[in-house]
Amino acid sequence: MSQTPAYPMQGHASAQERFMAALASGRLHHGWIVEGPSGIGKSLFVRRLAAHILGAASPDAGLGDPVMQKVAAGSHPDLKWVTLELNEKGQLRKDISVDQVRGLNHFFSLRPGLSGWRVGVIDAIDQSNRSGMNALLKTLEEPPDRSILFLINHGSIQILPTLKSRCQTLRLSRLDDDQTSAILAAHEALDPMLVKASMGRPGYGLDILEKGGLDAIRSAQALLQSLRQPKSQTAAVALAAAGQSEAALSIFTDMVLGWVALQAETDPRYGKVWLDLHEVRAVSKELALTPIQAATKLYSVLQLGLKSNEEVS
Repeated sequence: MSQTPAYPMQGHASAQERFMAALASGRLHHGWIVEGPSGIGKSLFVRRLAAHILGAASPDAGLGDPVMQKVAAGSHPDLKWVTLELNEKGQLRKDISVDQVRGLNHFFSLRPGLSGWRVGVIDAIDQSNRSGMNALLKTLEEPPDRSILFLINHGSIQILPTLKSRCQTLRLSRLDDDQTSAILAAHEALDPMLVKASMGRPGYGLDILEKGGLDAIRSAQALLQSLRQPKSQTAAVALAAAGQSEAALSIFTDMVLGWVALQAETDPRYGKVWLDLHEVRAVSKELALTPIQAATKLYSVLQLGLKSNEEVS
């Protein structure tokens, strides 16, 4: 009787097949960057592969598998997962510290406890500062035997070329609507609008739901649909919804950036608009703008970018 996978996966089959072929060849590279937009399942993807390397029967093994059970419980001695930690105030730190990375380097210097392999994961490398990235180079330049390092990359910043050149890269893509819907349904998130709002990123959709952001979604979607024929009332409603809270602003901003990113896939001119919007987001935080001020500024820059692209056309 087959078990339900401990980490059921939607999509990413070709990336998994490529990795499994490398593993079967006996010439598995020691460093792998797993990159793609946030919310598409990169951490889950890596956890499946890590469990299999450490001895689980397959990436689809269930919790009846003793290795998968330890991985799921976070108790496997040969797996070290590095992510953002809490500071002394109980808040998430802004980045993964160099001390955390040094701790991972030390982990690789130890002998495996159970599996014969050591697996380290940085989740995510673009949450590490430059010093942390540099600290990884020694491990990547002189990798211990039977060790593998996964670097999860959301693509929010450029990682050091010296890191990238020492790793193989697995590029994971956004999911289609059916795959997204299946993941959301598994979490009892059944609103059809959430599927579209997720834009192939079910993790993002679940985050929206947790923040109570469906109203912000509806308003932002109406705004984006009317961008080429702007309606002042639609814009006013959307900006008012985005201005309700920091969470609503975050959802509004992510939706605008996601929409622009999708346009950039077929029209490179939108790349500059995307960069301009990211700069507005950063400046808004630095100046401590209110949510309504930040949302209004974003909308203004978006309109200017669209107008500029149309004039070039």
